[in-house]
Amino acid sequence: MNCLAIETDDGIVVVDCGVTFPHDNYGVDLVHPDFTYLWERREQVKAILVTHGHEDHIGAIPFLLRMMPVPVFAPAYARMLIEHRLSEHEDIVDPDLRTIVPRRAFSIGDIRIEPLRVTHSIPDANAFCIDTPGARIFHTGDFKLEEDPPDGQPSDEERFAELGEDGVDVLLSDSTNVDVEVRTNSERSVGSALRELVRKLEGRVVIGLFASNVHRLQSIVDAALFCDRQICLLGRSVQTHVRAAQTLNKLRIPSDALIAPEEAMRLDPERVLAIATGTQAEPVSALSRLARNDHPYFKLQRGDAVIFSSRTIPGSERQVSALICDLERAGIDVHFRSTDSDVHVSGHASRAEQKRMIDLIKPRSFIPIHGTYHHLKRHADLARSMGIENTVLLENGDVAKWYPYGKLAMDGGVPHGRVFIDDGVSIAPSILEERRQMGDSGTVYAQITLDKNGLLSTPFAVSTRGVLLDEPAHSIEALARDAVAEQLRQAKGPREMLMPEEARDAAARALRRVYRLGSRRPLVVVQVKSPGGPIIG
Repeated sequence: MNCLAIETDDGIVVVDCGVTFPHDNYGVDLVHPDFTYLWERREQVKAILVTHGHEDHIGAIPFLLRMMPVPVFAPAYARMLIEHRLSEHEDIVDPDLRTIVPRRAFSIGDIRIEPLRVTHSIPDANAFCIDTPGARIFHTGDFKLEEDPPDGQPSDEERFAELGEDGVDVLLSDSTNVDVEVRTNSERSVGSALRELVRKLEGRVVIGLFASNVHRLQSIVDAALFCDRQICLLGRSVQTHVRAAQTLNKLRIPSDALIAPEEAMRLDPERVLAIATGTQAEPVSALSRLARNDHPYFKLQRGDAVIFSSRTIPGSERQVSALICDLERAGIDVHFRSTDSDVHVSGHASRAEQKRMIDLIKPRSFIPIHGTYHHLKRHADLARSMGIENTVLLENGDVAKWYPYGKLAMDGGVPHGRVFIDDGVSIAPSILEERRQMGDSGTVYAQITLDKNGLLSTPFAVSTRGVLLDEPAHSIEALARDAVAEQLRQAKGPREMLMPEEARDAAARALRRVYRLGSRRPLVVVQVKSPGGPIIG
């Protein structure tokens, strides 16, 4: 959920605005940052700067634009993806999207921004040199220093060095691969490895990948053509990225090479190569549906092959392992990094490349960005080992301030957190907590009737869903009735009558005690009927 605010006396620019996806579902589609700090200063927010088009950098832009219609400055490929995202939000009309070009500087108020090309696993990735009245900031975005990328556009190390010689006050640099000591293989090497692997395989071949990796898409297309296979696309995301890349002339696919999945099933298996989404085992993705054999148009059979040309994102290991097992159980030949190490390379800088970036920029101070606390700390330690003592490690909500005498230091914090989205609408924390409680411990439903004295009358009905009982249900129900009756007597005290809301709350407290097992606390729902009064739930 990358989202960074850079604030001067003249205003605020936001660098990236992304989403993440939940590990525990509970009906949540995605998660975006809490924008409270920006909302409270909405008159000062001047623009959003986008480094590249990955969802963890652009996915929350529609939600921020709903709150404040500010200009969005993005490279061409990211802009097209943002337009696609915004088309899904009918309440956002005429967004101000502007295309940025490497080395073509522009200004927003008193801030001057120069985009600079970097190599990453998506086209048109940029770093930013951000000149403010008080300091020059260099933000790498996600980057890799690859000498010969497939598109022939390596990171602009020449300009990085020029800026370093001229003087940079603060470097913010990608920490994701700090534990990888040496440079990873080139993207071109993956293309060669995929071509050779596909050449050896029989039957249908499905290659799963992150659809935004257009260089990888081109390598897969080239491998299919080399092996005389027709190509079909499985999954909305890969279809979206193929359309965007073709529109911007970043992907070359002969018109007669693409076929629909239904047509692919009519060809000899040796003539088919499918490109699929779902390498992180998302439940409704193409790969998961193939493993369950419930894809509506495309089927796998014993002897076919699936190649995972991807890495497993931390937190998804169990689901991905289960997906691989499901495919293998069905007789599918599965290939991934553990069995074929060359089928994927990272788009992030290794420790050696991170060191090279520091050498080029020669910053006076340093902030590691992107990654877990472990990655940030390791990157901060690397910077200090290279002589940059003024290094600050920021976590979510932390603020760093650049002082006029040339010092970067921590300066308190701001409101921050996570906003959970269900079908385009934010979920109140109380509702999400109810869903968690129901999922973890189940639900107790009770209907109680009060007599004219405000005490428990008949009928008394209680039922449970998903609650673990340590005694027979009828015994627990009798215990619950007695506990509710006692709780109502205590709550009533010397008063003549309990309010229905008071009776509901008292009954709920009693039922929570009865049905609590260890740390399990089921959600309790009580409906109260009182003489002459409405039913309160």
